[in-house]
Amino acid sequence: MTLPAAHLSSLPAPRHDDPVLFSAVLRPHRSLTPQGIRLVIGLVAIAGLIAAIPFIVFGFWPVAGFYGLDIALLYWAFRSNMTAARSYETITLSQYHLDIEKVPHDGMAQSWRFNPVWTSLHKDMTIDQTLKQLTLVSKGESVPIADCLNTEDKTDFGKALQAALATAKRGPVFDHG
Repeated sequence: MTLPAAHLSSLPAPRHDDPVLFSAVLRPHRSLTPQGIRLVIGLVAIAGLIAAIPFIVFGFWPVAGFYGLDIALLYWAFRSNMTAARSYETITLSQYHLDIEKVPHDGMAQSWRFNPVWTSLHKDMTIDQTLKQLTLVSKGESVPIADCLNTEDKTDFGKALQAALATAKRGPVFDHG
């Protein structure tokens, strides 16, 4: 269930004495920076131009258009990939609240707020015991998280979040110093 923004504002605000136990911003990994993408497209364009020259010289000029089409499709693919990279997910855990916000590339955010005491982290595994999916479950409501992470990072993230949830469930920790 997605909580509308008006409903979220009616939930109790985090208390000033409610320190953050866990906070993460998850973004999809992209191996190329925008400068790297420009470089790849530029190199492919130069290679396409060089490869098209003999076809143009021998009168097979329509072939050159297909080289241009390849470059345009490559540009479109990289542009779509970089647009999708604008999505992110935030997870913030304090003693009294577990807040999850998912923001896809189009900006239509979804938010959830759970009580950490009633929240558990479910790990869906494949047959060969590889982590497939992490899901936060609270009172019958479930939210899949960390879909943008690879298996190794998702495993590490799951362990860290599980430990933080256990800390939140133990109750407030007071400094006796």
